[in-house]
Amino acid sequence: MPTYTSAQPELFTNPPEKTSSAQKKGQLTDEQVQQYFSEGFLLVPEFFEKSELEPIITAICELVDGLAEKLYSAGKIKDKYKNATFFDRLILIEKEFPGAAVLLHKNGIMPKAFQDLWMNERLLNVIEQFIGPEIGGHPVWNLRTKTPKNSQVTVPWHQDSAYLTSAACEVLQPTAWIPLLDTNRTNDVDFEKDIVLCEVPFGGVLFINNLVPHRRKHLDKIRWSLDLRWQRPDKPNGFYGLKENILLRTSKDPNYTVDWTEFASCDRTELQRGHQDVKTKFEKEEIKLKPEEDPEFDTTIIGPWMGQWEIVHHNKHTIKYKDPGDNEESWSNYQSTWTKA
Repeated sequence: MPTYTSAQPELFTNPPEKTSSAQKKGQLTDEQVQQYFSEGFLLVPEFFEKSELEPIITAICELVDGLAEKLYSAGKIKDKYKNATFFDRLILIEKEFPGAAVLLHKNGIMPKAFQDLWMNERLLNVIEQFIGPEIGGHPVWNLRTKTPKNSQVTVPWHQDSAYLTSAACEVLQPTAWIPLLDTNRTNDVDFEKDIVLCEVPFGGVLFINNLVPHRRKHLDKIRWSLDLRWQRPDKPNGFYGLKENILLRTSKDPNYTVDWTEFASCDRTELQRGHQDVKTKFEKEEIKLKPEEDPEFDTTIIGPWMGQWEIVHHNKHTIKYKDPGDNEESWSNYQSTWTKA
């Protein structure tokens, strides 16, 4: 179990001191900043022009195309669904190969369009209002591939820091949730306190901190979205020593240019599997693929955060981590206790 550190609520309730009275492009009003620090979240409905998000959609289409080619070449699907729309293609692939959405989510290589959005000038200007002028990109970013009624890509109530070491509880890590469609009461985000429903339109951004409990609801169509996170670069990111932050902005060098070479090419999913706790389980054969499973098409997600808690309910991800072995009776017993994750 983790060793807990002292709480520092002032990091999450008090904005940093302003370094300038001038308002930078895209920055929030004082009232908006205060809401973020008072409530832990802030919805900005019209942050991006829709054209600014088109490169993201193009990049995702390329990822889906690559996945379709890979599955088709391996005989996992019979149709690549090339003529399907952005909101239909992955659903059709998922019907033929359940877990396709998970495989795409596990892609740990950040496309250039994602990089460009992450260091968008107006976006960083807002983050500067939250954490100050020294800004690092957190290694945990996510492409959400939420296909309809798919429990494997549905995350229950959670705090983002719960997936990190306890050191993350002492660091403000703002997240921007950026949906690629209009979200509404059938596919929006819930917040636990009094269940605040956040309807985020296409082009809008929902900013939250890393301690606010939240979830995203079930929906009847695919909801593509991005999670991007930042923090002060000199603070621990809580990612188990697997990957460092990337410096995105510094007041020490106004001409600073981000070098993406190492960060963008480093696959986070592989790092998670290579963490010592996980690696040891593989070496001891405590984590096993079933005989018919191909590692390249493994639709389970495992990582060191699974060791943070006592696991009392199981799904196929926790089973992979906890060691069901190859015994079919053992698998059957585990399956009978599965809950939707």
